Amino acid sequence: MPIIKFLFFSLGLLCPTFVWAQNERPNFILIMADDLGIGDLGVYGSRLINTPNLDRMAAEGIVFDSFYASANVCTASRGGLLTGRYPIRLGLVDDVARPTNDIHLAETEITIAEALKGEGYNTAIFGKWHLGSRVEWYPLNHGFDEFYGALHSNDMAPFQLYRDDQIIEDPVDQTTLTQRYTSEALRFIEQNKDNPFFLYIPHSFPHVPLFVTEEFEGQSSAGLYGDVVETIDWSMGQILEKLNELGIGENTMVIFTSDNGPWFEGSSGQFRNRKGTSWEGGLRVPFIARWPSTIPRNQRNSHAAMNIDVLPTILDFAGVSLSSETPPDGRSLRGVLTNGEGSPHDYLYLFNNDRIAAVRSGKWKLVVETFYRTGVPSFDNPNSYYAPNGLLFDLEKDPSETYSFTREYPGVAEELHSQLIKGQKALDSKVLPNMFNRL
Repeated sequence: MPIIKFLFFSLGLLCPTFVWAQNERPNFILIMADDLGIGDLGVYGSRLINTPNLDRMAAEGIVFDSFYASANVCTASRGGLLTGRYPIRLGLVDDVARPTNDIHLAETEITIAEALKGEGYNTAIFGKWHLGSRVEWYPLNHGFDEFYGALHSNDMAPFQLYRDDQIIEDPVDQTTLTQRYTSEALRFIEQNKDNPFFLYIPHSFPHVPLFVTEEFEGQSSAGLYGDVVETIDWSMGQILEKLNELGIGENTMVIFTSDNGPWFEGSSGQFRNRKGTSWEGGLRVPFIARWPSTIPRNQRNSHAAMNIDVLPTILDFAGVSLSSETPPDGRSLRGVLTNGEGSPHDYLYLFNNDRIAAVRSGKWKLVVETFYRTGVPSFDNPNSYYAPNGLLFDLEKDPSETYSFTREYPGVAEELHSQLIKGQKALDSKVLPNMFNRL
């Protein structure tokens, strides 16, 4: 049986951490969809797309209703997920990684895979990397033992399929990608049933262009997009079934999320706007976690958390100390997952590229910039109608961010704006130039 020990983490917190015997250490499976909206799953209210496996996973674990991506686009969000650090610290804020640019995750950054591999875990990634489009920046240089998938999004050329550092398919038959990622995952789980493992499955879909096999075509009530999401749900079912078949489900933590809000299709649910914006629809994403022996069933959590919390959470459960060289901005969610505790964050920063666009604290969200037509208006510059503190939303009363309460709660707006200023200084975040006079 595991025993409890206490370690001082580099975050300056005294956190209880599990220490496991070699054959009892938990496994971790992290699944990330690409451009999946929070409203696209049954457990979040979808009526047109059937997701019975993800809904069952939610019933067997916990659902977060206020979970955020660390960025409103792909590359930055994935960097935040794997390192536990705000993407601005990683230099992943100017654009997404493309075959035509040099954007990539620096080798000095410590990923979940790298931290676990150093403790004897077998690691693999099957899917979309999108943290560097050259082989020298690929996953095997960031702690992964195996890689099967693509280096970037499926709308970028050349789109090639890799196994480790070798191109194995060009052009790629995208109709079978989800099934092939799933097949690789099932093989890896089977091979490592007696060893601790970390498996990362960043799906290529439902990012456009969309593809499915004949088996799933026309099966949903939400067009091709719905068919693609139902294929991902099928994949989730295959993985959960394999864990139960091998008798390791009780010792495996499974997480499902998305990298940002939906793009041109997909549902943001009740939330405003979609991918690429600082409104909730661009950043609030699904998060479901299942671990039968550790996470109580049928939980619903409304406290704010972010994908930068995944690394410290996994390392906490694995009994692995956090890096003191590149300390994460995230916090362990163990208390939330196991004991129903509140958010470990007093404040969360929501970014638009290299600028803090909003601050979330409790039920409040202060927004100081967003995208409008061809510009990015600032709500806290001296010429703005909403100066000096921006727009304040009560997300419990008004989750769609329809009405600002800056006038009614000036003290709250001022406090959040002061935290924004602190964040700009601490994270070297830029300030948006004055672009609009009185919106």
